[in-house]
Amino acid sequence: MPLGLADRNPAADPTRRRIVEMLAQRELSAGEIAGRFEVSAPAISQHLKVLREAQLVRVRAEAQRRIYELDPDGLGELHAWLGNIRQSWRGRLSASERRLIKRAREDDGA
Repeated sequence: MPLGLADRNPAADPTRRRIVEMLAQRELSAGEIAGRFEVSAPAISQHLKVLREAQLVRVRAEAQRRIYELDPDGLGELHAWLGNIRQSWRGRLSASERRLIKRAREDDGA
């Protein structure tokens, strides 16, 4: 991973990945999320902020509580982007595979 990219990647942190996994199960309040970690509530708040800014989660207020859920729009964009990357890799791998097969045939014929 290029230097500094991990700092800008919202999924690079294991705590944020775990929060996304938890929210994949159901929506949770900020307090419920924080209660599942051994770090401070302000630290979890910062993780939630990064995920909000990356549009991976969204929040709504219910009385005094802030309820978090996955943001399907942001996740859809991420899914589409990953699909493009996957297609590119398939093409590159297929080209590499063709070169290896050609090389093997040439070696067998030599």
